[in-house]
Formats: sequence, C-alpha cells, structure tokens
Amino acid sequence: MAAPKKNGQQTVWFQNPPVILATATIVGPKEGQGPLAQTFDKILDDNYYGEQTWEKAERRMLLEVMQMAMERAGLTPQSFDFMLAGDLLNQIISANFVARDLGIPFLGLYGACSTMFESMTVGAMLIDGGFAEYVLIGSSSHYATAERQYRFPTEQGVQRPLYNTWTVTGAAAMVLARQGQGPRVTHATIGKVIDLGQGDPMDMPAAMAPAAADTIARHLLDTGRKPDYYDLFVTGDLGVYGRELAVKLMQQKGYDLASRYKDCGAIIYSPEQDTHAGGSGCACVAVVTCGYLLQEIKAGRIKRMFGVATGALLSPTSTQQGETIPAIAHGVVIEA
Repeated sequence: MAAPKKNGQQTVWFQNPPVILATATIVGPKEGQGPLAQTFDKILDDNYYGEQTWEKAERRMLLEVMQMAMERAGLTPQSFDFMLAGDLLNQIISANFVARDLGIPFLGLYGACSTMFESMTVGAMLIDGGFAEYVLIGSSSHYATAERQYRFPTEQGVQRPLYNTWTVTGAAAMVLARQGQGPRVTHATIGKVIDLGQGDPMDMPAAMAPAAADTIARHLLDTGRKPDYYDLFVTGDLGVYGRELAVKLMQQKGYDLASRYKDCGAIIYSPEQDTHAGGSGCACVAVVTCGYLLQEIKAGRIKRMFGVATGALLSPTSTQQGETIPAIAHGVVIEA
C-alpha cells in the first residue's frame, strides 16, 4: 500500500500546503551589479562586510537574512519550531554558528547548491505532518570561501575556464507557516543521485544537468501533468551551458521546455560581468527564488512554477582521489 501523501515514485503532495510567509535576501557587490539587483533586499559594498575573513562575512549575511525574515513575519526566534539551513563550507559552519546565535531547534542540511530547496521540502513535510507551526529556512554561499575550499587559493588568481560558473555571494531566508497569506508549497519531488561520469570540478553544471532533467521528468510522470501546467520551470545553478544541456536532455525524454524554462545562474549576472558561464552556489537559487521569483508570483505574473535546485555532491578529497561528481536535484512546486 502506497503512502497516502506520495505521488508516484519520488513526489509528495501536501494536504495543507505551507505558506511562504516572508523572505529576505542579501547579496554581494557583483550580484548587486547584475540584472536582478532591484529584487534583492540588501547589497553589500564589499565582500568582507566589515569582518576579518570571508567566512565570517558569509556567516553574518546568513544571520542577518534570518533575522530580517523573522521580523517581516512578525515573529521572534521563540516562535519557531525548527530551523533548517545549510551552506557549502565544511561541516556547514555558516548555518551551525547562526543556529547557535538564534537558539532555534536546528536541523543542519547539506545538498550542496540544492540545500535551499531541500530545506523547503523538509520544512513543508514538518508543517503538513503537524509537527511544526513555523519553520525558518536559509542558505548561503560566498565566492571567495567556496573558491578556496573547492578549487584554488583565492589569492592565487588562477585563470578560470570559460565554462566555469561563478559562486554567488549572498544569503536568503524564508519563513514557512501552517497558515497565513502568501504563495504555497504544494508538492515536492525528491531527487536521486545521478552520476554520468563527469569529473571536472570546474564544470559542475555538466554533472548537475542530468540530475535536473531526471527530477523534472520524474515529477511530470509522478503527477501526470503536462509541461504547460506550469508557467515556469526553473533550475538552480546550471548556468548558460548547463541550461542548454538540460534542455537537450529533456528533449530526449520527450519534453520541450525551452520556451518556459529559466536557470537562476543564467539570469543573475549579465554577460558584461565576465562570470563566464553564469552563477552557482547555495545562494544562487536561494536569492533568486526569495527575491525575483516570489516577487513575480506575488505580482501575478507567475501562477505556478516548478523549481529544481541542483547540487554537485563532490568534495576536495573526492576530486583529489579522481572520483567523478555525483549530483542531486530537488524540486518544489510553488503556487500563488
């Protein structure tokens, strides 16, 4: 007998869809020069944000967006049943220290750049299951912290290949609630780890695009919906070339999404900003969703969207040992 709130193999539906009560975003200077600048709540003047290290700057951004989202919802830390958050740094230290400062019961999550949507999924399950009234979720990344952890010392100034994406400096937070006014999270499709053998850490979108295509196709099969049910399909951080690859993979599966599909990494920067293939990082899908996309939904320009956040599940150790890059993609349906 199938679980009563399960649709097909990987999709769940929420009987009482949680409400997105409030959001908040902070981005770095480069993101503040891009085409979505007007959709962010705060833009930093420099990447250190008054701190001694980039890691401490990232932590401060995450703490501030959490506090901002709570204030907008008219809530205090004591109002929340759970906090769900994660980031790219080893042992998710940004989220851990913010959880220490806020004092909310905490579940640290890691899905690489898919962490924000993983948190939304688990948070929606907690609320729909009757385990929580309010859940605070968030995610962050920083170009300089991720670059020196996963690739090369930032100070070394290594030349990046043209197919490389740029880790978004930013943080976003969201308040999910059992009741209230706002867009709702109605379904979630939990991804499987997909690995087609791509092993270049400079080209993570090529590893993640197959996972995105797999989750989108599975969602449509699980729900029996056609692509035109949604006004928009959005992926997290495939960038320009990863988006092209995802489109081709979906065509092979029998779905033509090109006319209603955007990628957060492909729209957060302009070509003149020289980020090469676009944006990536935990903050990429987080700030674009909590800023631009939810503003579009609230304005009535989007009624239903299926967002798919992608994550490359590699580590410096696995790369040094010659491993390929497993990838994950988690999808959520947000409806006006």
